[in-house]
Amino acid sequence: SLSPSVSLCLPLPLLSLFLSLPLSCFNYLSSPSLSPSLSLSSPPRSLSPLSLALSPLLLTLSPPLSQDIINTLEERLKPLVEAELSVLVDVLHRPELLFLEGTDARVRCETGGFISKLIQHTKTLMTSEEKLCIKVLRTLQEMLIRKYDFDEKGITLRKVLMQNYLFNNKKPGSKGELVELGVAVGPEAEIDWATVAAVQCRLDREGATKLVTDLIMSTKNDKIFFESMQLAICLLEGGNTEIQNSFYKLMMGDNKSEKFFKVLHDRMRGAQQDIKATVSVNVGEMSNRAQDSKELDQGVSPQFAVPLPGQPPPGQPPHEQLEPEAEMGPAVMIMKPIMRFLQLLCENHNQDLQNFLRCQNNKTNYNLVCETLQFLDIMCGSTTGGLGLLGLYINEGNVGLITQTLETLTEYCQGPCQENQTCIVTHESNGIDIITALILNDISPLCRYRMEMVLQLKDNASKLLLALMESRHDNENAERILFNLRPQELIEVIKKAYHQEKDCEGGEVSPREVGHNIYILALQLARHNKVLLHLLKPPKRTQEEGEEGISSMLNLNNRPLSQMLKSSVPAETEAEDPLEYYEKHTAQIEIVREDRSMEQIVFPVHSICEFLTEESKHRVFTTTEQDEQGSKVSDFFEQSTFLHNEMEWQKKLRSMPLLYWFSRRMTLWGSISFNLAVFINLIIAVFYPHHSGAVESPVLPILFWAMLALALVGMFSQRNGLRPLSVALILRSIYHFGIGPTLLTLGTLNLINKIVFLVSFVGNRGTFIRGYRAMVMDVEFMYHVVYVLTSTLGLCVHELFYSILLFDLIYREETLFNVIKSVTRNGRSILLTALLALILVYLFSIVGFLCLKDDFIMEVDHLPQPKELELGAHGEAAQDFLNSCSGDQVSCTAGASLLAVPEEEDDGTERACDTLLMCIVTVLNHGLRNGGGVGDVLRKPSKDESLFPARVVYDLLFYFIVIIIVLNLIFGVIIDTFADLRSEKQKKEEILKTTCFICGLERDKFDNKTVSFEEHIKMEHNIWNYLYFIVLVREKNKTDYTGPESYVAMMIKNKNLDWFPRMQAMSLVVTEGDGEQNEMRNLQDRLNSTMKLVTHLTTQLTELKEQMTEQRKRRQRMGFVDVQSSAGTVPPGAGVGGNHQIVKT
Repeated sequence: SLSPSVSLCLPLPLLSLFLSLPLSCFNYLSSPSLSPSLSLSSPPRSLSPLSLALSPLLLTLSPPLSQDIINTLEERLKPLVEAELSVLVDVLHRPELLFLEGTDARVRCETGGFISKLIQHTKTLMTSEEKLCIKVLRTLQEMLIRKYDFDEKGITLRKVLMQNYLFNNKKPGSKGELVELGVAVGPEAEIDWATVAAVQCRLDREGATKLVTDLIMSTKNDKIFFESMQLAICLLEGGNTEIQNSFYKLMMGDNKSEKFFKVLHDRMRGAQQDIKATVSVNVGEMSNRAQDSKELDQGVSPQFAVPLPGQPPPGQPPHEQLEPEAEMGPAVMIMKPIMRFLQLLCENHNQDLQNFLRCQNNKTNYNLVCETLQFLDIMCGSTTGGLGLLGLYINEGNVGLITQTLETLTEYCQGPCQENQTCIVTHESNGIDIITALILNDISPLCRYRMEMVLQLKDNASKLLLALMESRHDNENAERILFNLRPQELIEVIKKAYHQEKDCEGGEVSPREVGHNIYILALQLARHNKVLLHLLKPPKRTQEEGEEGISSMLNLNNRPLSQMLKSSVPAETEAEDPLEYYEKHTAQIEIVREDRSMEQIVFPVHSICEFLTEESKHRVFTTTEQDEQGSKVSDFFEQSTFLHNEMEWQKKLRSMPLLYWFSRRMTLWGSISFNLAVFINLIIAVFYPHHSGAVESPVLPILFWAMLALALVGMFSQRNGLRPLSVALILRSIYHFGIGPTLLTLGTLNLINKIVFLVSFVGNRGTFIRGYRAMVMDVEFMYHVVYVLTSTLGLCVHELFYSILLFDLIYREETLFNVIKSVTRNGRSILLTALLALILVYLFSIVGFLCLKDDFIMEVDHLPQPKELELGAHGEAAQDFLNSCSGDQVSCTAGASLLAVPEEEDDGTERACDTLLMCIVTVLNHGLRNGGGVGDVLRKPSKDESLFPARVVYDLLFYFIVIIIVLNLIFGVIIDTFADLRSEKQKKEEILKTTCFICGLERDKFDNKTVSFEEHIKMEHNIWNYLYFIVLVREKNKTDYTGPESYVAMMIKNKNLDWFPRMQAMSLVVTEGDGEQNEMRNLQDRLNSTMKLVTHLTTQLTELKEQMTEQRKRRQRMGFVDVQSSAGTVPPGAGVGGNHQIVKT
C-alpha cells in the first residue's frame, strides 16, 4: 500500500468537488471507530465505471476518504450518466433522426433496417459476446418500457443532447421530444401505453419476438435467459394481443412449441427439485416454531411489543426469515419472470394460448398449467406435510414469487377457460387446499412486519378461487373448494380484514378491499353450502331503513321542508357490522352471453358510485323512454356516460365544502325563490300604485297576529309553519316601513337567493367544466339565467317585471308543463292549420272587397273629447270655410249651417273595406272572434236586395269552413295532445310500477314463483346495479378484467346491448325448467334406488346361496337322509293353516 502522505495534483473540477464535500467526510477520517482493515489491498466489493476512472487520482488518498469521494461523485453524476444513456437508447430506437431528410441512410433507417440488423446480430452475440448480448437485450427492453426518474439537471442535459442529435431541426420544447418518443419522466409519470404498443409492434415486425423464442430455446446462460424473458415480458406488457398472436404463430408455424415448452418445463422441474433440496425443516422444528409463533401471537400486540434481547424489533423481519431468501437459488429466482411471461401470454383471456399452455398436440405434451400448480404446491411446503404451517415456508423472500404464481394461475382460468379450471381442480396435488389455506391462515410471522404482502397474497388467492368458479353452471369446482374449507373460519377472515383497515391506512393494499374480495368468494360458495349462506346474513337491524323501491323514486319531490334544513354534520352512529358493510357495497346482475346463456355476476360497487345523487336517480328512472321494441335499456345506456361524469364531478365537489353545502340544498333555494316571487306579486296586485310611507290600515295588525298564531301552531305540530311566519313578517314590514322598502327588501332577497340557486345548480351539474358551448346549449341553465336577469330588472327598472317570475310555476309543476307541451308537441300541425285559416281569411277578404264592399260598415265608438277642444276645432274650420267662400264670391250660408251642427251627421259607423288590407284586417279580427263568423258584424241586408243570396252564401261558407272546421281542428289537436300526454303519463307510471326496467317482464310473470317481482327488481335486475357495473368496467384496468367483465367491456365498446337480459330472468328460467329437471331428477333418484335395491338383493341372494351350499355340505358330512327321498314324506300337521294334505298310495 502507498503512504497517505504522498500527494498528487488533482484536476480543478475534482478539487472543487472535493472541497465541497460535507464536513462529515472529514470527521470520518479522525473517527476512532475507523476500521484498520480498510486499505487499497482490499478494494470494495463493486467498483463503478466512475470509480475505475478516478482510481489513479485517488490512490494517494486514504481509503475511507477516497471511498467517500467516489460515493459523492457517483451520487451527483448518476442522474447525468442515466440521462446520457437514455439518449443512447433513443438514438438506437430512432436512428433515422441522426440523418438529414431525403438521404439514403435515413430512408434505410426509417424502414427498420438498423433495428432489424441489431436484432439479427444479437443472436450471433449469444455465443461470442455474452456481455454485449445482455446489453443489447437490456437496450431493447428500455426501448419498450422507459420510465426515468431524473432531476432537473438530468432533464436539462437530456433536452440538450436530444436537441443536438435527434431534434436539431426543431425548436426545443418543454417535454415535446420526451412525449414523442414515449418516455415517462418523473417518479409519478404515467406510461403512454398507446405509444408503448406501437413500439412493441414495430420491434415485433423487425424480429424481436423470434429473437426471444430462439434465445430461450438455445441459450445455456442463465443471464441471457433472464434478459430474454424480461424482453418477452416488455413485448407483452399491457396485454398486446398482436404480440400474443405472434408468439402463437411462431409456436404453431415452425414446430418450435415442443422444444420451447420443454425448456420452460425443465426450468420448472429444476426449480421444484431445488426447492425440495433446500427445504431442511423437519416436523419437530416446524412444531416448535409454530408453538413459538402461537405464543407470540397470544402475547402483546405487535404494535406495542418490546423486543427481548437478541430478538429483532417488531417492525423488522426476524433473522430466521432471512434464511429462506438467501437459500433461493438462481433456478428458483428465474421462475418469477417465467411466471410473469406465462401470465402475459394469457392476458386479456386469450383462450388459444390458455389451451396451448395445457396441450400442444405434439408428440410430447408439456402441461404447464399442472406444472404451475405443482410448483405452487411445493413452494408452500405441502409435500412435507406442513399444510397448516404456511408461515414457515412463506417469507419475505419468496412471497413475491408465490403471488406471481397465483396471478398466473388466475390468468390461466379467467375467460373462462373451463378446461384449465377442471385441470387445476382435479389435479392430484394439494394445490386447492394450499390456496384455501392461504386465505384462512395468518401466515405468521410474516404478517407481523409485512402485512401488505400477506394481504396481497390473500387477495390473489381469493381471485384465483373465483376464477376457478367463473361462469360455471355446475357445482363440481365449488364442492372441491368447500371440501376442506371451514365456513366459520372464512367469515372470521372477512371480519378481521374489515377491522384491519384502521391499522393499515395509507398502505398499498387495502385490507377492506381484500376482505371484500373474500366476501364475494364466500357469496359464490354460499350457493352450494347452506351453512355458509346462513353465516353470511348480517344481524337484523334495529331500525328499518327505507327501501329503494319504485314508490320512493316516484315520490322523491314530496319531501318536507324540514328535512332539507337538516345539518350537514353526520350524526354519530354505532360501528357498522362488516357483513352489513360488504352487503351494501356488493351488487349482482344477470348478463346474457354470446351463446344466449344467462350468467349471474357478483361484483364490488366502485367507490365513485356513492356520489350518484338521488335527484339524478329519480330523473333517470322517470324520464327514460322506451324504444320501438318497448325496452328502456338503449336510452338508459346512452345516459350512463352522463351519469358517470356526474359521479366524477360530485366527487370533485366534495373537495369544495362551501359549494357542496349550497349545492345539496338546491331544492330549498328553488322553493324560497318561488315563494318570494308569489309574495312580491301579491303585494303589487293589492297595493299598486303605492305611495311612500307606512300603510295606516287596521286590517294589517289583525292579519299579522293571525298569521303569527298560525305559524306557531304549525311549528308546534311539526308541520310547515315557515310560510305563515314569512307572511306575518311581510305584513309587519308593510305596516311599519311601507310598500316601497318592503318590495325593495323582498326583491333583493329574491335576487340573492336566485343567484345562490344558480350556483347550486352549477355545482350539482358541473356546468362550467363542460365548456361555454355546453352552457349555452343547456336550456335549463339558460332558463335560470333569464330568471336572474328578470329579477334584476324588477329590482332596478320597474317592479311590474316581477310578474314574469310567476311563470316559474310551469317549470315546477309537471301538469302545467304538460299543458304547454300539448300546444308545442304538435306545433307544426297547429301552425299549418293556422296557415290554412289565414289563406281562407285572405280569400274571403278578396270576395268581400270585390262584391260586398258596402256591407262592411262597422259601428265604432269615438273617444270622448273635451267640449272646448271640439268647439275650438269646429270654429276654426268654419272660419276657414267662410274666408274661402268670400274669396271666391260664393254664398256660404248653407255650408255655414252645415258646419254649425257636425254632430248630427256622425251616426257612429265607418266603412271598413275601402282597401283590401282593411278588408283582411276586418275579416281576421271580427270574423274569427265572433261565434257566427264575419256575418255577425256586417250590415244586415234586405231580402229585396240583388246580392242577398250571395251574402247568405258568403256568411254560411265562412261560418262552416273557418269557424266550425278550421278553428275546431286547431282546438282538437290541442285537446287530443293533452289527452295523449295524460294517458302517456298514466301508462308510464303503470309501466314503472308493474314492469321490470331492465328485462321488461311484467309483474304477473312472477306470480306463484320462488322470486317475487319486488325481489326481482331489487336483487336480480336492479337498474342501479347495472349502472354500477358499467362504471366498474370503465374505471377498472383492462388487464385486471375477469371473463364476464372483459365480455361486457367489449360489448360496451361496440355499443352492443345484447348483454342485457331481454324478457328473461334466471329465476324464471330455473322455475320453468323445474318440471323437466325435477322429473329427470326423480327418474334418476328412482333408478339409483332401484340399482341399490338390486345390488342389495343380489348380495343377499349370493349370501343365501353360499349358506345353502355350506348347509348342504354339512348335512352330507353328517350322514343325513338324502333330500330327494325325504321330500315325498310329509309329517302330520305340516300343512299350513290346518289344510292337511292326503297322500294317496
